[in-house]
Amino acid sequence: MEKAIKKYFALFALPGLICFCLAFLIPMIWGIVLSFCSFTNLTNAKFVGLINYVKAFTVDNYFTHAFFFTLLFTIVSVITINIFSFFLALLLTKGIPGTNAFRTIFFMPNLIGGIVLGWIWQVIINGVLAKYGTTILGNSKYGFWGLIVLMNWQNVGYMMVIYIAAIQNISNDILEAASIDGANGPTTLFKIIIPSMMSSFTICLFMTLTNGFKLFDQNLALTAGNPGHETEMLALNIFNTFYSRSGFEGVGQAKAVLFTILVAVIAITQLMITRRKEVEA
Repeated sequence: MEKAIKKYFALFALPGLICFCLAFLIPMIWGIVLSFCSFTNLTNAKFVGLINYVKAFTVDNYFTHAFFFTLLFTIVSVITINIFSFFLALLLTKGIPGTNAFRTIFFMPNLIGGIVLGWIWQVIINGVLAKYGTTILGNSKYGFWGLIVLMNWQNVGYMMVIYIAAIQNISNDILEAASIDGANGPTTLFKIIIPSMMSSFTICLFMTLTNGFKLFDQNLALTAGNPGHETEMLALNIFNTFYSRSGFEGVGQAKAVLFTILVAVIAITQLMITRRKEVEA
């Protein structure tokens, strides 16, 4: 049986490989090539060298501002989402009444699309701010914290489910032995529970980190980058450059390539660090 699997492995893998090439690899290569071209469509692309990459940083400061805004947003959202979801997971593994109902309620926002969530929270936040005579677009701080609240509301439940599975996978014998040895709550948490969950932290940190950097739908629906591009994140900045500025298609493509490299480097670095912690644990 094992020999048969090895013999036909390439044949079985072929459909998936074809789909991967058509849907990802070929478009990615084309995207890199077009980032060095001036074009309005694929038939009139003209090689211009590094001009698009230079323009990405020199035409205006929107791309640079979007990077730092996205970086700050991602740091805050990663920290808050993982803290809230972890402690919710701890709470909902204590056997309190209604645990299953609470798990379902917290998870449900993750099933709603980003555009819909953006509009919902725009209405909610504007309703609150109307009492103070302003809106979410009145100050970039409102937009920033609105995005943080939205991302937490959408993602905490999903990460919570992952953490719950990890906590439930910890052997009761280990916890009972720690209790017998006199370990208190904080000691058990930091010496046994957290080290035993490092693989889950790797997954959740990776997901929240990449979700933060590539956020688009929610940003578009909640603030659309306003006021004055101050709440514009990287993905939305690339979209606006490519589709809203005539003659800047190549610049938008160059920004997309830089964005891909940035996210890949940060995500791989995070994976290396947290996986090293898994081994140490």
